[in-house]
Amino acid sequence: MTTIGGGVAAGFEPVREAFEANFARHGDIGAAVCVYQHGRPVVDLWRGIADPATGRSWTRNTLQLVYSATKGATATMAHMLAERGALDLDAPVEKYWPGFATNGKADIPVRWLLSHRAGLVALDQPVPLREALAWHPMAAALAAQHPQWSPGTAHGYHGRTWGWLVGEVIRRVSGRSPGTFFTEEIAAPLGLDFFIGLPPSERDRVSRMVYRRPDIDLTTVPDESLPDDLRDQVRAWRDPNSLSNRAYAVTEPPGIDFDSPEVQAAELPSSNGIGTAHALARMYAALIGEVDGVRLLAPETLASATKEQAGGRDQVMLIPSRFSTGYMLPTEANPMLGPRSFGHTGRGGSLAFADPEHGIAFGYVMNHVVAGSDDVRAASLVDAVRGLVARD
Repeated sequence: MTTIGGGVAAGFEPVREAFEANFARHGDIGAAVCVYQHGRPVVDLWRGIADPATGRSWTRNTLQLVYSATKGATATMAHMLAERGALDLDAPVEKYWPGFATNGKADIPVRWLLSHRAGLVALDQPVPLREALAWHPMAAALAAQHPQWSPGTAHGYHGRTWGWLVGEVIRRVSGRSPGTFFTEEIAAPLGLDFFIGLPPSERDRVSRMVYRRPDIDLTTVPDESLPDDLRDQVRAWRDPNSLSNRAYAVTEPPGIDFDSPEVQAAELPSSNGIGTAHALARMYAALIGEVDGVRLLAPETLASATKEQAGGRDQVMLIPSRFSTGYMLPTEANPMLGPRSFGHTGRGGSLAFADPEHGIAFGYVMNHVVAGSDDVRAASLVDAVRGLVARD
């Protein structure tokens, strides 16, 4: 096993210990974690294998695809445009996206897109992947789609469609694609090593993901043998027509290979951001305070952006979830650092968030994609940080 690279500030050694334990006991293959406190990095660690097929080591410059942790970056773009007066989050989407207000969508405000309340989690007719990666055909399909529930009456995680929905508004308002806007307005001022739409020149730095299969296929387990809190989810997983499945089947089979060069080069603002843990932590640090002279949102904008908009039973995930206008909010399953935290998880373990009460920003990325509640890697790192800030 490779040694740990990077370091921690005095007093943050427990985070390093938790990071080591993730490799020794919790299945990490290649990973990185970064923590900022009051605008300065206090933890910046990396370790492991970036590509198990070649043995390439994880380094400071290794890039990792973070799935839905990308949504935090995309939400930030929308709030920057709102702060500048270019985007009214409470205006109908149709104001910025002519043609959107078909099939019961006339009254959907931009805010409902961001907070997963629009009911546009699935498509009646999935789009060929090539067309989805080209952007405009997918945007057109969503503009023509009818909602799966009466918009505004419920919320459900728009796992895939959220990126095209919010991204199209960003594109129309700013005149730039989401990936370009992010590069010019967020990554460049902060010096972030993070991309939504990977340049070909950076491809060799990206890690290779490893997917762990569940020890037990719960869809084969009889209902009476399932825990009560899992039965609805498992029934939904068995049903190809459930929203739980259709939300991730908006492109034609066989699905999206997130390791492929074509997918990584495209702009999927919900799910294919590629970067470092340091970049994610630094971005969130610049949301709650100044980082080397840069602050992304004014305090009053941030307060509005992180106010709860949706909570309770999620129509797609079938578990409790909470969302502000674009960011995930703490839940029992993902408490982050406390009630004022906000951020976003990514499939298989990645996590990025900020906590303004403690001045903490956190980023964790990894290439071992692990599904299920038994994945404790990010939580163990957050627990270590929580123990430190609780002493202050």
